[in-house]
Amino acid sequence: MSGIVKLLAGLALGVALSAPAPAADVTVFAASSLTDALTEIGKSYQQKTGHTAAISFAASSVLARQIESSEGVDIFVSADPDWMDYLQKRGLIQPGTRHNLLASHLVLIAPADSKISLRIAPHFDVAGALAGGRLAVADPESVPAGKYAKASLTALGVWDRVAMHLVPAENVRVALAYVAHGEAPLGIVYTTDAIAEPKVRAIGTFPDNIHPSIVYPVALTKEAKPLAHEFLAYVEGPEARAIFRKKGFEVPR
Repeated sequence: MSGIVKLLAGLALGVALSAPAPAADVTVFAASSLTDALTEIGKSYQQKTGHTAAISFAASSVLARQIESSEGVDIFVSADPDWMDYLQKRGLIQPGTRHNLLASHLVLIAPADSKISLRIAPHFDVAGALAGGRLAVADPESVPAGKYAKASLTALGVWDRVAMHLVPAENVRVALAYVAHGEAPLGIVYTTDAIAEPKVRAIGTFPDNIHPSIVYPVALTKEAKPLAHEFLAYVEGPEARAIFRKKGFEVPR
């Protein structure tokens, strides 16, 4: 692993572990795949309302565990229902505020200048296409994008062939960086990640029916400040929905 990608990996994990800006009006923890969209939405929210949102991005697993062990977070946006369930079972979110905010898809990516060509289908030769390299995925044991990747590869009958050739990442954006910087010949990320990074190209999209539905539940935490309702309403409003769509997310009606 190069020094560049090690630095990216460290930064990606460190964002969630550092304390949110104390001067912010609202504190948000969000899955790393939402980085571009929610950063832009946060700026738009401030311009419109004068209020500020401190948004930390990391793997949903890391964020959920930090919410469990500390205080001061108002809103959580997870990349799968499991980690929202984790907090809900522990009484750490306001159940009446929970709903699915967004949806997405899973893609196989390669560096933009790669000549690799594959058709995603049962028993496709992804292991052969690696040619001795590694498949970049978010940690399949805990991170939503990695869990979706494992489910997809298992359903297609190729997981056993590639399981020993993975480079697991702290979150999906680090997996994206491995491929973008040439550290891995192939990776599995969300459609929105591939759109955000010009140094990669999507080879194909995994069928939606071979993995759990990719949805992003959002909820206020148990101790959310009153102003958190305003930010959540803004995230659900027309300006934010337009930004989400621009970044490639599906926005349920």
